[in-house]
Amino acid sequence: MRSMVCWRISHSALSAAVRILPFLCLLLGVSFSACLAAEPVYRAEVVQRYPHDPAAFTQGLFFLNGLLYEGTGLYGESSLRQVRLEDGEVLKMVNLEPEFFGEGLAVLDDRIYQLTWREGVGFIYDLESLEKVGEFAYEGQGWGLTTDGIYLIMSDGSSVLRYLDPDSLEPVRWLPVRGEGGEVQLLNELEYVDGEIWANIWLSSVICRLDPATGRVLGWIDLRDLAALELQENPGADVLNGIAFHGETGRIFVTGKFWSSIYQIRLLSSSE
Repeated sequence: MRSMVCWRISHSALSAAVRILPFLCLLLGVSFSACLAAEPVYRAEVVQRYPHDPAAFTQGLFFLNGLLYEGTGLYGESSLRQVRLEDGEVLKMVNLEPEFFGEGLAVLDDRIYQLTWREGVGFIYDLESLEKVGEFAYEGQGWGLTTDGIYLIMSDGSSVLRYLDPDSLEPVRWLPVRGEGGEVQLLNELEYVDGEIWANIWLSSVICRLDPATGRVLGWIDLRDLAALELQENPGADVLNGIAFHGETGRIFVTGKFWSSIYQIRLLSSSE
């Protein structure tokens, strides 16, 4: 099996990543809050914990109508799943063909859209049945996917998000993401949360909160303690990846690749 730390990143991408301030903080063991003093840093309190399939290499996640929808990756193991939150039971599942590595996931107008990593193709499913109803092509790699209710918003591991028209599925806007430390590389799984875009940063246990109008970083969510808790109880756990937001209740859920739990969290400011 591939190394979960090294497989999906080129040398040039890693070199770019370590030039970014948040990663320097983590690599050097410097206080994350001190490094990012110009931008708010939040911690998280666990509100509730739910079971999660520890064999699921989570690549995409969203919450709708009381259910979780999860996209998983790895060649020969990628899938789209409908999951009951309370007990983690997979209610419906569609397996991707073995030549596809599943990636980010989003729902818009009763259609689920799923990216693939290097294959340059995305899949469209009917929300109710999970039957595949179409495909679309895109340039470059596919990593994360979310929606603002109008456009699909896609990451490719770089510092730039692209907005896709839901009818043509062609890019109509490019959004560079920058913070006080410069460009924010390795934007991964995405979620639209109360008018913000939240992005997992690959290779870290940090979530970036950004302004979709400007691409400016609004703050950071430091989940290193949560990731350490998961790893302590589940030595097979890989990196944090997966954010789901329930707009009606304001609940926020996070998980990771091969994690055994999904956590409902509440954000804490630095003063709490």
